[in-house]
Amino acid sequence: MGMRLGLGPLAEACRALGHPERAFDVVHVAGTNGKGSVSAMVASIARAQGIRTGLYTSPHLSRFAERIQIDGQPIEDAQLAPLLADTLARAPELTFFEVATLAALRSFRDARVELAVLEVGLGGRLDATNVVPTPRAAAITRIALDHTHHLGTTLEAIAREKAGIAKPGLEIVLGPLAPEARAAIEQIAHAKGATTRSADADPEATAFAETAVVGLEGAHQRDNARIAYVLGERIGATRAARTRGIAEVRWPGRLETIRTDRGDVLLDAAHNPDGTAALARHLVTLGVSSFGLALVFGVLVDKAWEEMIDGLAGFSPHRYYVSPTGRAAVDVVSLAARHVGKSASTVAEALSLARAAVGERGLVVVCGSILLVGEARATLLGLPRDPPVAM
Repeated sequence: MGMRLGLGPLAEACRALGHPERAFDVVHVAGTNGKGSVSAMVASIARAQGIRTGLYTSPHLSRFAERIQIDGQPIEDAQLAPLLADTLARAPELTFFEVATLAALRSFRDARVELAVLEVGLGGRLDATNVVPTPRAAAITRIALDHTHHLGTTLEAIAREKAGIAKPGLEIVLGPLAPEARAAIEQIAHAKGATTRSADADPEATAFAETAVVGLEGAHQRDNARIAYVLGERIGATRAARTRGIAEVRWPGRLETIRTDRGDVLLDAAHNPDGTAALARHLVTLGVSSFGLALVFGVLVDKAWEEMIDGLAGFSPHRYYVSPTGRAAVDVVSLAARHVGKSASTVAEALSLARAAVGERGLVVVCGSILLVGEARATLLGLPRDPPVAM
């Protein structure tokens, strides 16, 4: 279950298993935030174009199988279980994420996918997904401070790690970036024989994103749609397929509204300050009164949680704190000391308290951790749930 940054063991396992990573074209997507949404959009575009498509993302919300999708559907347990067992048996030295990545690559080869969309797990340069040869297309979405203990404490340092996905002859599509992050990416990319292109500089993509129907809520998703539109062109998708794919994309847990008989719940996987800032901007557009909104919040200890809760606490006096399961979480007592709120021992209890505070017409907002959002979603929808793993 440990984390290892490096490609050597996985590259050797791929070689021993006949190089599954070479069996299909790849779109490789890195970034601090937005990479999952862009990956989902590109996979939706590819399906709209009639391309048999694999999608590999992390972490999962409810079921591990969500990480490995073929033509929009999670891999069946009947296929997944023996595949994981065989992968573990053949490469017992690999970490959890390396096994998951290798299993995804093998499943895509077995399913004869034509294109695999791979979301980087952590960083880029040493991430397991970077074992693939030169992709058909690639992107770096946004750079923000997150995972600083692994990637560095400045935007420039983090950007250099993300830019490690660069390979000779590859053009990397860039999302909205701070000048220092863009400069670092361009330096690394050019040194590796790659080129960069800003999605903002593409007139057709910019015009499209201004007025297009985007299947995901939030103004920031238009930035992601612009990137996906350019990537869609790189994989040979028509304008019609790109338009349809972006309109029909689904990506659970990202500004997702769950409508229940007791009222609406807004789930958002915002798990760092950049993400909670985007959530805050969206909440402003909803026009919900502070007394009609309740916040359910929990966060992992390796996040800049003070800045996260500071940016959200003002939206409501109804704040309920709960610890996500799966990794070390910030003590709810510390959260309540920062901004007054009530503690809950379980996600179900937090949801119940929040609903009681705002009634059936109020809005409950769940955020702070992908693990928390996953558990809340499973609770609300009665979904089966595998153990959470924040990798």
